[in-house]
This record gives sequence, C-alpha cells and structure tokens, in this order.
Amino acid sequence: MLTGLFDTHAHYDASQFSPDRDEVLSALPGQGVELVVNPGCDMASSRRAVELAGRWPFVYAAVGVHPEECAGWTDGDVEGLRKLAARPKVVAVGEIGLDYYWPENPPRELQKRVFRAQMALARELDLPVIVHDREAHGDSLEIVRAFPEVRGVFHCFSGSAEMAQELVRRGWMISFTGVLTYKNARKAVEAAQAVPLDRLMIETDSPYMAPVPHRGKRNQSGYVAWICERLAEIKGISAEECARVTLDNGRRFFRLPG
Repeated sequence: MLTGLFDTHAHYDASQFSPDRDEVLSALPGQGVELVVNPGCDMASSRRAVELAGRWPFVYAAVGVHPEECAGWTDGDVEGLRKLAARPKVVAVGEIGLDYYWPENPPRELQKRVFRAQMALARELDLPVIVHDREAHGDSLEIVRAFPEVRGVFHCFSGSAEMAQELVRRGWMISFTGVLTYKNARKAVEAAQAVPLDRLMIETDSPYMAPVPHRGKRNQSGYVAWICERLAEIKGISAEECARVTLDNGRRFFRLPG
C-alpha cells in the first residue's frame, strides 16, 4: 500500500458525504492518506471547509467562490473571505476561476470580475490560489498574467502541454485528477509529460471524477493512490517516489510543516 499521499483537492463539505462524512475521513490515514486540502466553493461551503479543518488534524482548508457559484457575488464577499482566510489552517484562496462549459453558468464578465477580486485578495494576503479553468483557457491565462505576484495551482488541469509550460515558467503548479487514468486522457497525459516533477500535485476532486477502476462511484481521498500510480507510470518513476515528491510539492506549495 502506498503511504504519504497528499490529496490536494477534495470537497468533504459536499452533500454527497453527508451520510458518512466522519467515517470516510476517519478511514483515510489507514489508506495511506497523510494530508487533504478541502477548498470551498461559496461562502457557506468555505465556512464548512474551515470547520472540517478544525476537526481533523490532517485536513486543511481553502476559501473562495467558484465560478459556477458567483451569481450572487457582492463586494462584501471579499471581506467575508478575508475574515475566513485569517482562521487557523486556511492555506489558500480557492476554488476560484472561470467555467465556460455550462451555458447556464453566471455571465462570463461577472465570472472574470469575481476571479480578479479573489486574485487581488490572495495578493493582499500572500496566499496561493486554487484555480478552476474549464473551457476558459485564454481568459484564465490573461487574468493570471495580470497578477504576476500571485502563485497558484491549476487544479484538474485540462489545458494543453504548452499552457502547462507557461504556467510553470510563471511559478505555478499543475494538479491532475483521476482523468489521467481514463482511456481518452491523451491531452492530460501530454501535459503531465511536459511538467517537471517539482511542479506536479495530485488530487481526487472528491466526490467527483473517481479514477479507474472506481470510475462512476463516489470519489474519496483513498483513491488518490490510483492517480499517483498512473502519474508515476507517465513520468517513469516508482509509485513510492511519486507519492514522496507530490507530498513534498504540496507541503511546499501550501506552506505546511513537515
């Protein structure tokens, strides 16, 4: 069994875990999971993420408003996030970004305004950001370029190898999910091949996007081992080395002790 795994993105505040959240979380250390970061998606889920981080020693929180959830954004939300970010074990601003995939999502101009406001907050607080980018690569990069002082990670990376390389040049990290294990994951595999080992992280994005052989089931952090093994295969290293490197990368990125 792999140990020392860091699931850098999992939503245990989500309703899918309501029936058995404590049981799932309590089992993770026995599955080799050492650390988890739980990002918020709106003000309420950010508060729940902070609460979970307070209850579980291996869980940390990020606070932010997801592009799909930004329709009700007000300028006062910046102050709310600033207060949440001051709480213990909050290590990033996120999940923030742009999502142009669903036509019913909030208007693109609003998404960009909310993204910029949260990037500015991260710059003010000297915190990294966790970016969601779906079908919005050009606009996401444009906003990243406008905040050269901010460092972050593009989670569940879906861009090209060239985009990944530009982000790496800017000091950013790239994180991969169970998509790496899917048969049609050529683009993700090419991006993973292009990113240096010291800029890679792994995540489940639980409860979504479970890796093969669990695809279609509710995802959970123990399944990050399958992602680690696939990334190790792509990079030509052992799974144990991949676990160690991605743990070290995640600790460094989120400024965690150890």
